[in-house]
Amino acid sequence: MKGAMSDTRTARLLPLALAALGIVYGDIGTSPLYTMKEVFFGAHSLAPSRENVLGTLSLVFWTLGIVVTVKYVIVILRADQHGEGGIFALLGLLRSRDEANKGTRRGMGALTTLILIGAALLYGDGVITPSISVLSAVEGLEVATGALKPAVVPVTILTLIVLFSFQSRGTARVGRVFGPIMVVWFVVIAAAGLPWIARHPEVAAAVNPVYAARFLAAEGWHSAFVLGGVVLCITGGEALYADLGHFGRKAIRVSWFSLVYPALLLNYFGQGARLLDPAPVRVGHVFYAIFPQTDWIFYPVVALSTVATVIASQALISGAFSLTRQAIALGFFPRLRLVFTSAEVEGQIFMPGVNAALLVGCVVLVLGFKSSNALAAAYGIAVTGTMSITTLAFYHVARARGWKRRTLLPLCAFLIGVDLTYFASNSSKFFDGGYVPIVIALALFAVMKTWQWGRGVLAGAYLDFAKIPMRHYVELKQALMASPRLRISYGRREVAQVERAVVFLSSRPIRSIDEPCPVGLRVFTRRHGALPKHVILLNVAQLSQPYVPAAERRTVTPLGANIVTVNARYGYMQTPDIPALLRELRQEGLIKINESRWTVQIGEEEIILDRALPALRRLATQFFRFILRAATPADRYFGLRDYPGRSKIVVPVIISRDAARVAIMDEEVG
Repeated sequence: MKGAMSDTRTARLLPLALAALGIVYGDIGTSPLYTMKEVFFGAHSLAPSRENVLGTLSLVFWTLGIVVTVKYVIVILRADQHGEGGIFALLGLLRSRDEANKGTRRGMGALTTLILIGAALLYGDGVITPSISVLSAVEGLEVATGALKPAVVPVTILTLIVLFSFQSRGTARVGRVFGPIMVVWFVVIAAAGLPWIARHPEVAAAVNPVYAARFLAAEGWHSAFVLGGVVLCITGGEALYADLGHFGRKAIRVSWFSLVYPALLLNYFGQGARLLDPAPVRVGHVFYAIFPQTDWIFYPVVALSTVATVIASQALISGAFSLTRQAIALGFFPRLRLVFTSAEVEGQIFMPGVNAALLVGCVVLVLGFKSSNALAAAYGIAVTGTMSITTLAFYHVARARGWKRRTLLPLCAFLIGVDLTYFASNSSKFFDGGYVPIVIALALFAVMKTWQWGRGVLAGAYLDFAKIPMRHYVELKQALMASPRLRISYGRREVAQVERAVVFLSSRPIRSIDEPCPVGLRVFTRRHGALPKHVILLNVAQLSQPYVPAAERRTVTPLGANIVTVNARYGYMQTPDIPALLRELRQEGLIKINESRWTVQIGEEEIILDRALPALRRLATQFFRFILRAATPADRYFGLRDYPGRSKIVVPVIISRDAARVAIMDEEVG
């Protein structure tokens, strides 16, 4: 019996490990295309002397060993949230801790800001990686013949356009062949390095860290530029953690230790051995120089490299979609249009706005930098900044999970020391192109913080407006139902009951008649002088966990007088579908309304600026208003775009110096 269970687990593990080769390791697997090239033939190139080659190889060996193997594969993968990973999973874990310990709220705010910065930096990296990967692969054409050099940039742009054009069709089918292609890739690059290692076996000495230490000491301040090139070998390291939920830590670890890690080391050491050979390296492409220079081998290698970089880019693009979706669900990013590309796999999504922005960014970078050497200067600051933030956040998560401080503190101090060393070294590339991901990150961080601030201001205005408890409306509804004419005097006007079932979206969960009344219901009563026959108060919350099981997804509470509250909860990896939810509730008899007579009221804010608003607050409010207008409307995001019964309520909100308020006179209570 135990043997059968073991066989079943192995049978499941191997396909996952194979798939992980394409999705998880695409970026880091194609980094040999440009890492050694940047160090020895880049803007701050080294002479290919024995000391320099062995020192660089030692740095590559220990960087892969410490940052990827120890930090991510062994340590960080343990910090999962219900099986999901990524920088927002850390935020979810920290929020869970904060809910249990209210005394850490100030520290939690600082950590949340840092994690938002880390997420913004990932977007900056997301524009650079596809550009440099595809560009470095296509540059193999100019190695074959100088006559093809003018074609490198156009072919790169064409490849990127084709890549982004196919995103709307989804990656489910293509993903099935990613793994096998990457198996071929890793076997080929490992096999290419072996003959050169056999020719110059002295490169094996680079596993000794003394060579790295001596090299850094000898180079002095110039070592910052060397580390700025070496960091390219860990391109895509964050993908190990971000894709945890898709494959699980076992599959990711099996892929790394059984194939990816050995293949990368053999290729890097083979490139180092090639540099020790007296034969010249054509146009500095040391990766292509380790292959036999015959057409029947060389051109297939260029084609395979291009396909591998497309796979690497695909993984990063899909990651950008998932990252944006999580940020929207957690309330840090405006709603954007989201399209599901697979009926079976919820994670297969397409976001046209994000896709277009990435394509434009990649094309602009290729046109601006024109070569992988020039573009390498833009890489490093973003990814090392994110890695430093990940280590810091992991420390707090691990402490909350009971890790011993005497073990955790030295480990995280060492890891963040490595991260910050690389971050400081890459900062030297700021004016050479490193400003690119920083500018992108600052723009996205401004959007996220402004959106978070603006939604908080609106929530405060709504909370202040919603002073009347639901008890008041339940009693009003009971009086209407008891009236022969279904009409009663109410304040300075009459209120009637209308034969409709109206669903009001609420920004807060309502669990009892003592909770404040939702803004939508108050505005409806105020403007129409009426109350619907059936009132459903619906709150849709997206939690700091990736998934909420179907059995825990909603609670229904009757308040009386045909008023029912529905509190629905979704994870940040799930997208709410309000029509489907309402149909489920009706089929289960939890709400008794006729589907053909439903009306769903969607609130839409109209932001009004007070004339006395200070300049900075006015600027922030105008920026928020711009983002609000550009965001996907709530009806489309919640699956109501084609629902004929949707209706919008425009709620004017005045932003003043000290606070914000809903600009509707409170006349329904007389």
